[in-house]
Amino acid sequence: MNKKTKIIATISDQHCEPEFIRALYDAGMNVARINSAHVTPESASRIVKNIRAVSDQIAIIIDTKGPEIRLTGLQPEYSKEGIIVAPGEHLLLRGTSEGILGEPGCFYLTDPHIFRDVPLNSIVLIDDGEIELQVIDKQQEALVCEVHNGGVIYGRKSVNIPGVAIDLPSVTPRDAQFIQWAIEEDIDFIAHSFVRKKEDVLAVKEIVKRHNSSIKIISKIENKEGVDRIDEILDETYGIMVARGDLGVEMPAEHIPIAQRLLVSKCIESKKPVIIATQMLHTMITHPRPTRAEISDVANAIYQRVDAVMLSGETANGRYPVEAVATMARVAREIEQDASLNTPNIDLNLVRINNEITAQLARSAVRACVNLPIRAIIIDTLSGRTGRYLSAFRGDKPVYAVCYRKSVMRQLELSYGVHPIYREPSVTHEGFLLGTLCQLEAQQMLHREDLIVVVGGSFGAARGASFLEIGNVLNLEHKAMNAMG
Repeated sequence: MNKKTKIIATISDQHCEPEFIRALYDAGMNVARINSAHVTPESASRIVKNIRAVSDQIAIIIDTKGPEIRLTGLQPEYSKEGIIVAPGEHLLLRGTSEGILGEPGCFYLTDPHIFRDVPLNSIVLIDDGEIELQVIDKQQEALVCEVHNGGVIYGRKSVNIPGVAIDLPSVTPRDAQFIQWAIEEDIDFIAHSFVRKKEDVLAVKEIVKRHNSSIKIISKIENKEGVDRIDEILDETYGIMVARGDLGVEMPAEHIPIAQRLLVSKCIESKKPVIIATQMLHTMITHPRPTRAEISDVANAIYQRVDAVMLSGETANGRYPVEAVATMARVAREIEQDASLNTPNIDLNLVRINNEITAQLARSAVRACVNLPIRAIIIDTLSGRTGRYLSAFRGDKPVYAVCYRKSVMRQLELSYGVHPIYREPSVTHEGFLLGTLCQLEAQQMLHREDLIVVVGGSFGAARGASFLEIGNVLNLEHKAMNAMG
């Protein structure tokens, strides 16, 4: 049984052989992710080449680093062992744009305006919260901090300052390099990190627009500002990734499940894909079996009907990457059979739509599947819009979406319950339908007696959907053949 929830697997340039990618694909991977923080354009191109050699059906996401703050490196004598800090100890934090190296008692951050932007009493978290500091004074362009919980500080670790809006550029020079690379490589999605407001999305869209690219932007929500401004972000983005790693540092842990539910709900009603990411099967980096809590975490995301769940270190550098994908796929198939997930979101609000007719036809198609013993929905789409609208209503039946562009086929690989198929454009609606039905029958996805819904356009795929038709496969084939003479 095909699963409805899609799986994203992160692939490293250290382990990207075609045989490995094929194994992930066969296990249930729909989308491959490349993290630009750990590759060069040259090594990333090698990953892309190997993915395309396996299948042009696999979508590819490239993450940018985004507007983040990090420590600079440490002086050479401390670079390996780090610097130990103890509770109650005072130390200085300074901003720099020149990469000055830190030493005991004084550390440097990659934001040169940190002194100006961070107020007194702010909490500063280093290395995903392993080290917690509090700003107790400001002196000579430095933040004076007291260590709350100690440990070892290493160079180039992440820095989070919860609740403080930092004025950082939306696109760094490294980001711009990888966005340009993604456009040239015909990548499907850019997942832009640390999106805080719509202007962060617009900055990436401006680069994409200049190159007349069809690449889509996924906004990674990683702080409270991004959660609070989700409505304006959704107005501009293609989809959302709930990146719970930094989000869990920026917000109290008990707030994360609430934020996740809010973001998922907002995305579904906006007809936009939503991805849940970070530590979903983290134990499988080193162990062949996940914990019960991890299985419950994946199941919870699927019960929320997210479009996709993501693996990071589990497949990028873990010992059991194929097993991790297979485990996630088994959980998805099992949970999706639960009767509580058989009820579509027929009453979903129609917000952020750009074609009212298509949205209403999609709703009607899903409603028909509730009232009649329909096996599947078949559509053709030029932009992917009809497929995304059908996906948003979270119907129980598979949606077979015929795409006339390979980029659209791959982009729909991210949408819940949609199974995209690439075909050369047909001159007529009947040609599209007959060819698709024959293909699905040959693959035993449909049988001649099956009742199906067809959502099509009388004026060509480019003009959008304009009608809905219900019939069994045999009758629809005969009708198409008669119309074609």
